[in-house]
Amino acid sequence: MIGYGFMGAAHSQGWRVAPRFFDLPLDPAMQVVVGRDATAVAAAAGKWGWAESATDWREVVARDDIDIVDIVTPGDTHAEIAIAALEAGKHVLCEKPLANTVAEAERMADAASRAAARGVRSMVGFTYRRVPATAFARQLVAAGRLGEIRQVRAAYRQDWLIDAEAPLTWRLQKERAGSGALGDIGAHAVDLAEYVTGLRLDSISGTVDTVVAERPLMGEGVGLSGTATAERGPVTVDDVAVFSGRFAAPGGGFAPFGSFEATRFATGRKNALTIEVSGSLGALAFDLERLNELDFYDATLPADEQGFRTILVTEHQHPYLAPWWPAGHMLGYEHGFSHQVVDLVTAIAGGTEPEPSFADGLHVQRVLDAVGRSSADRGLWTAVG
Repeated sequence: MIGYGFMGAAHSQGWRVAPRFFDLPLDPAMQVVVGRDATAVAAAAGKWGWAESATDWREVVARDDIDIVDIVTPGDTHAEIAIAALEAGKHVLCEKPLANTVAEAERMADAASRAAARGVRSMVGFTYRRVPATAFARQLVAAGRLGEIRQVRAAYRQDWLIDAEAPLTWRLQKERAGSGALGDIGAHAVDLAEYVTGLRLDSISGTVDTVVAERPLMGEGVGLSGTATAERGPVTVDDVAVFSGRFAAPGGGFAPFGSFEATRFATGRKNALTIEVSGSLGALAFDLERLNELDFYDATLPADEQGFRTILVTEHQHPYLAPWWPAGHMLGYEHGFSHQVVDLVTAIAGGTEPEPSFADGLHVQRVLDAVGRSSADRGLWTAVG
């Protein structure tokens, strides 16, 4: 695993726990974690269960005892590491968004395509696909329970930047992160909407903006909510993105409409990824802050029986849940990372392509790029890609 911050902890939990609850066809060994600070990465290795630590990812990628490279670094390094790993014959798991630019994502998708011809697999870490409730939502849509999809509403709202004096982290710097709320959390809203519905966005009208243009620089060794220094620097990414989209018309019929929001200034919303899908026969709604529940509306029932009902998605018949606890015993945020490991390792063992692919990641990158281009043109409808 290359990188050891917040996502490093989450991915480590996934690698450590998945083999102990699921009967995997291969047994992943947590061999080495890589970071630039030798002392800090060694501490991370000991804390999270990695056998060793290293500071040079190129040397690790070249090692014969490494089969999978898991990339949890900032976006500006994704392309270089992923392409090198794929060319070295390593399977790759890369955190989202796939890259900072469409050009980088195209290079990564091309490398993944070439590697796939040699049996080398790659996957993007859109982990919220692996929440049992969202996977169940996809099953309901695929089974036709919602009928013709007509409208989708998706939003990812957080409030961790509402303090204008919060320090300038790497996530607020375009050269490191590529974009702000749009790429960091808006990418999840786009992918989840497409995953649940099975549809693809093909045109966008949107706007992005920066609420706080300047922030205190970070002090040494602090995290997202760490202490600030007296110096200040510019915020070079967006804080808020709001956009509309048209999905490609399935079978040449009606082109469903979607509305999206990504913001780090939604006061009181801690991690509110929400999606609502409306169809001719029903609707569903999901909120990550209530991740064990799915709200479902069956419009085929008699009028006096209709209404949203909450399904507690904890039964062993629901996706991913059979190896876990008895029904009603809740899962949490970290379980999606174990499910991610299950899907990747199963695909590698079976010789199949895991999802979401680098091509899927490239498509999301093109959607994000279309939002930016539309915003620059004052909301002009813009084709994806």
